[in-house]
Amino acid sequence: MANLLKVLPPVLAAPLYGAIRSIITSASVGGLDDMRTIAGGIGRTFASLKLSRTGRRRAVEHLRQAFPDKSDQWHRERTFDAYEHLMMLGVEMMYTGRLVNTQDWPRHIRLRGIEPIIRGLGTQRPVIFISGHCGNWEICGYSLALLGLKLHALYRPLDLLPLDAWLRRSRARSGLELVDKFGASASLPGIMSAGHPLGFVADQNAGDKGLFVPFFGKLASTYKAIGLLAVQFEAQIIIGAAHRKLDDPDRETDTLGYDMQAVDSFGPDEYMTQPDPVFYITARYRRGIENTIRAHPEQCLWMHRYWKSRPRWEKNGKPVPAAHLRKIEQLPWMTDDEMRRIREPVSGG
Repeated sequence: MANLLKVLPPVLAAPLYGAIRSIITSASVGGLDDMRTIAGGIGRTFASLKLSRTGRRRAVEHLRQAFPDKSDQWHRERTFDAYEHLMMLGVEMMYTGRLVNTQDWPRHIRLRGIEPIIRGLGTQRPVIFISGHCGNWEICGYSLALLGLKLHALYRPLDLLPLDAWLRRSRARSGLELVDKFGASASLPGIMSAGHPLGFVADQNAGDKGLFVPFFGKLASTYKAIGLLAVQFEAQIIIGAAHRKLDDPDRETDTLGYDMQAVDSFGPDEYMTQPDPVFYITARYRRGIENTIRAHPEQCLWMHRYWKSRPRWEKNGKPVPAAHLRKIEQLPWMTDDEMRRIREPVSGG
């Protein structure tokens, strides 16, 4: 679809945008719970199709890497859950702008321990919020903006320009400012200098030039720009997620039903004392994302190529260099079993 949009004649952009908006409007007329159920069923059906074979296989392989002690049946079930979650997420995003506002947001998102952290920060230092592709990452930024934080969130612009403009306008109504990831290196320092908090979805593969830090027992290429920004501005870092809790007996009908909480929060008093602060920050926020996924593996997009890029030494069939191993061993949360897995030869991405 993305490739098709790139070659779409400009004259067709407006009609296509109108068609998509009509679909979104029509879909959001019905009850959220019913629409979410239908979407979930579509997601599971889609996962079983032949055209989903590559993504399905990748998801199973990733689940085996992350949860080696689980059965093949469990890995397969979580794979189908991931497709179901993706489709349900799409429906929820259609409803978010209409349902979630300054008055009604507590009906849709419950804050679990994150509000005291946010209120305690005040204006003491810049703040970086980090989430991964688990649960509903968009509702995190949307909710924080509604709490009064002038949050700027990094995002990839949509290929259909009118739809991208609509997305930016709709999110801006909550106070959430979307920042184009292309060219962000020039704009992010200015945002931090102005005291505005930044939000990142930070579990994507960062390519060959990323920092390789542990993620579910295997080194994953991770963006170091967050760590560099944090060190430059001595920022507080908060890692969290919003997970769907439809089985909560207190949830009202046709509400989003999300719990949002922080799994870790740390500042310069911790990372500036480390031998390599940027490596420590990067490894720790990746660990925080891992913990949000472990809490709800059924709400993770396992189809993402988390381990696509591989370090140079691995490509050459060599073990992890001693200097890199020492950096990992110095991370206080690493266990003997996790170090053993890091040292093991790996394959696939």
